[in-house]
Order: sequence, then C-alpha cells, then structure tokens
Amino acid sequence: MDAVAHAIADPVRREILEALRERPLAAGDIAARFTVSRPAISRHLRVLRESGLVVDRIDGRHRVYSIDTGPLGPLVAWITGLDRAGAWERRLDALDTEVRRTRRDRRAAPTDRSGRRTTADQEEIA
Repeated sequence: MDAVAHAIADPVRREILEALRERPLAAGDIAARFTVSRPAISRHLRVLRESGLVVDRIDGRHRVYSIDTGPLGPLVAWITGLDRAGAWERRLDALDTEVRRTRRDRRAAPTDRSGRRTTADQEEIA
C-alpha cells in the first residue's frame, strides 16, 4: 500500500495513469504528452511499474504500458475506512427510510369511525 501511495503522490504519475485509463500507450506516446525529459518519464513509469499500477509489454520496438487498478484496492479500502462521516451518513439515511416507512404504514392503517386504529392494527404496532 505504501508503494502505491508513493506512486500516486506525484502529479506527473497521476497524469500518466489518467492517460492510460483511456487506452494503453507506448512509452514514447506517454513522454510526448509532457514537457519533462524522456528519462524523467522513464523513471516515473518505473515507479508505477514497481508499484504494480502499470504493466508493460514489448510490441516490436515499443514498450506499451497499460493501467492495472488492482493495487489501488487496499489503499481505497483504507481511505474509505477513515471516512466515519460517510458511515454515519449511511446509517442516518437508513434510519430516515425506516421512519418514513413507519409513517406511511400508519397513515395507510385502517381506522374505526372515531379515527382510532382498529384493535388488530393496534396489536401489530405494539
């Protein structure tokens, strides 16, 4: 997880990943998108490859890179686990749904002439 976090910490590497999200690219095509030197792009690609975020294959005289999002899973899970607000929000949404359902069911329950619920309905509610 640390290698993945380190790899995505750099904005150039994040841009490379975004470019690879569209389609696999040759190293030269990746380098052409940036103003930094080709050796610098090569180092960025090495970091991404060593973290497992990209895989490469040889296609003739070209090295073609594609993205592998699998290594992001543990990092995403860890970040999601930090989001306590999100967990509480889901719980409160579920509670709101139950309150609304209960109110709807009570409005739909049959009543006698005086407006009180019938005995059978009172037993179900209790």
